[in-house]
Amino acid sequence: MGKQKTKKFAAMKRMINLKDNRIKEKDRAKAKEKKKKDPAALKETEVPKHPSCLFFQYNTQLGPPYHILVDTNFINFSIKAKLDIVQSMMDCLYAKCIPYITDCVMAEIEKLGMKYRVALRIAKDPRFERLPCTHKGTYADDCLVQRVTQHKCYILATVDRDLKRRVRKIPGVPIMYISNHRHDKRTSDWSPFSVEHLNAASVAAELIRRAVRMRGGRRSGECLSLWSDADPARSQRDPGASA
Repeated sequence: MGKQKTKKFAAMKRMINLKDNRIKEKDRAKAKEKKKKDPAALKETEVPKHPSCLFFQYNTQLGPPYHILVDTNFINFSIKAKLDIVQSMMDCLYAKCIPYITDCVMAEIEKLGMKYRVALRIAKDPRFERLPCTHKGTYADDCLVQRVTQHKCYILATVDRDLKRRVRKIPGVPIMYISNHRHDKRTSDWSPFSVEHLNAASVAAELIRRAVRMRGGRRSGECLSLWSDADPARSQRDPGASA
């Protein structure tokens, strides 16, 4: 018996190139003409505009209340560490914090399924402000990087290493993450969250103001002068500083 021929599956037919000489000239594809570059022509390069709110690495738009963009894994790790997100943010920054969550981050949490239903319930908390997204898909990293680049008033809360590496290249954007330090009952000012590249002057000014308020406002003039020296942009926004 002779050998049976086996059928070839997914075998593609060989096709002639559209630029082949065997094809008629009217049906033949035309070759693209390469334009010769003029060596005397001026080269134009577009440089991104530097934001006016930055003074080197110092961001004047950051100040209480802080606006914090929350990533998916930040919520999941906070649940794992049994932390109240909003309260821990306030303990870290010593000021009011407004967490923001985008539509793509919400869609990512919904796609995780019933296993992460607690994270979905936290994301739907009324204290979380919702930001609409106009891009396609549910990939949140590109959306968060774009928002942080355009608007310098946000602090990014994430635990993702790749996302943190991308955001560190953008000047003036602080990163909030969950530190691995254990809770010590002897220290009452311990915070499980930490922030990178945050203006130390803005946080210090808030602490000075709180300390003076606790003393009964006896050194209000000193408080306002220290506040204006630490953060000049904040002193312009604060109606109490001009009084």
